[in-house]
Amino acid sequence: MTENPAVRYEVRGHAYWIIIDRAERRNAINSEVIAGIRAGIDSAHRALDVRAIVLTGAGEQAFCAGADLKPGQSFTFDHSRTSADYMDLVRRARAATLPMIARINGTCMAGGMGLLAMCDMAVAADHAKFGMPEVKIGLFPMQIFVVLKERVPQIKLNEWCLTGEPFDAQDAMANGLLNYVVPAAELDAKVDWLLGRLTDKSPTAIRRGKYAAQAMTSMNFTDAAYYAESQITSLALTQDAIEGKAAFNEKRKPEWTGR
Repeated sequence: MTENPAVRYEVRGHAYWIIIDRAERRNAINSEVIAGIRAGIDSAHRALDVRAIVLTGAGEQAFCAGADLKPGQSFTFDHSRTSADYMDLVRRARAATLPMIARINGTCMAGGMGLLAMCDMAVAADHAKFGMPEVKIGLFPMQIFVVLKERVPQIKLNEWCLTGEPFDAQDAMANGLLNYVVPAAELDAKVDWLLGRLTDKSPTAIRRGKYAAQAMTSMNFTDAAYYAESQITSLALTQDAIEGKAAFNEKRKPEWTGR
């Protein structure tokens, strides 16, 4: 993988950690951050022993404070292109077949909210602050709105986007952004606990399940039902499904091959 000074990677057991490494800029997003996160997701999917991804920020103050607004640092838009790098990253994350956990270690604002919401699950320290302050600088969280609109109640999303005011971790959890809020000292333990509940399960079931769930999200009930029928019958033929059934009947722990 090409070296990227803005993002670093660690493999911890079956988990692949992607760490935005710009603590001095509150882990703000620039083009290197976007490229680095996407490269990390791709690398994790190529690693045979990886079963989950953790996305977080360096230090204790910020997960990601949004776009770096310092002149010469912010990512730019090429208006000749049909897509933006940030949304390309979100699309890649949404298509991931490894479960992704956002570890929210501090401030999560603007573009950081999109990074949070593109993950499957999230755990936050109780001191973390959230918000979409774009209207305060003459913008609107267009791309973030797309990522949040299926997760957050419309009336609350309207408030967050239109006022631009910050809110706390309890409000974030109450409105569907977080799975757990814990004291900062317990953040890593809770992330490890959640990873443990993922990485001991069938990699095949999770991989194919995520793929199917993403497809069914945009289908109507009838189409989704037909698709689900075809997917479950195929999944039942995999080595993991056969092993899982055998282990259940033999009252032993399954030995997953991921096949």
